[in-house]
Amino acid sequence: MANTSSNTMLEQIKEKVQAGERVSVEEGLFLEQEVDLLTLGELANQIRERKNGNFAYYNTNIHLNPTNVCVYRCDFCAFRADLRDEKAYTFTDDMIRERVEEARATGATEIHVVGGLHHQKKFDWYLDVVRIMHETYPDLHIKAWTPVEIYWFSFMTKKPYRWVLEQMMEVGLGSMPGGGAEIFDPEVRAKICEHKADAKNWFEVHEAAHDLGLRSNATMLYGHVEEARHRIDHLNQLRTLQDKTGGFQTFIPLAFHPDNTRLSHIPKPTGLMDLRTVAVSRIMLDNFDHVKAYWIMLGEKIAQTALSFGADDLDGTVVHELIYHDAGAKTPEGLTVEQLHRLIREAGREPVERDTLYRRVIRDGASWSVGESVMTAAGC
Repeated sequence: MANTSSNTMLEQIKEKVQAGERVSVEEGLFLEQEVDLLTLGELANQIRERKNGNFAYYNTNIHLNPTNVCVYRCDFCAFRADLRDEKAYTFTDDMIRERVEEARATGATEIHVVGGLHHQKKFDWYLDVVRIMHETYPDLHIKAWTPVEIYWFSFMTKKPYRWVLEQMMEVGLGSMPGGGAEIFDPEVRAKICEHKADAKNWFEVHEAAHDLGLRSNATMLYGHVEEARHRIDHLNQLRTLQDKTGGFQTFIPLAFHPDNTRLSHIPKPTGLMDLRTVAVSRIMLDNFDHVKAYWIMLGEKIAQTALSFGADDLDGTVVHELIYHDAGAKTPEGLTVEQLHRLIREAGREPVERDTLYRRVIRDGASWSVGESVMTAAGC
């Protein structure tokens, strides 16, 4: 009897996916717990190809983590340091300029900026990080500061999120990454990041950003102490805000790396869990255009395979990534464009270089420009 009921629900979900209709929370939990991986991949791939055709996107980007000194002590983090730790560091203005000049020399279109919350640095220091980058290379898109950081800036300045974001936009902020989401459930957050900005703050910051016209990404950290119900609830909350604002560009499921953290006793997520999470995310997030297989965390092979399980984006060259390598990631600290092309073509997809806002990048020797939206190019 139970098997008959399961078959009926699966058929209902298949019909919804084929019709482009929304899968419910109950159906999402069923997919997480009951449906085999290949069926999930087939369903997710239908949505992926309907939205993005055969394209697989990447960008030429570089990372900047301006400090690892952090007031928070999240159990899952291997990156943070206390002020007097041997590994503690803080970038000078000249070091920031050097990183931006490296971005210019390598043809990067984006710099991705996140870091620790240094308790001795005032808001103006964080503002100057963006200002210096923008003044050094105005064409470089600055994707900076998660809601956790914006929340901290608001706390320091006693100003609302909107004011903080406006100050950042005035000096060159172009969009926001999606970190700090972890898992929205308060019981889970209490176990892994008790004192950090909560889900309510995370959503309020993104809503304020979207209201100002800033696009942003969204993430979910999986494979630690959470359960399937927490992941489905997380995805449902994301699509609820997306229904309201339409400001999210990409969803990135982030595999937990336990090495060098206080949760090092937890085994790393398996490749099967990685692919299952990508597929279920693609099925649940019907109002997100893109799902990213972040190769830094997944590894090149799983990220490549994920292009057939709902993902349409591999991120990019990702030079100087520190946060996940400190947590034990064994992937390279960067990939070349040629390596990304090979991964994408071997997966049977067509590589398309995009900028942060998903416009096609057109290169002419050492220079580059942006063309039409890749969504338009895909006929979507």
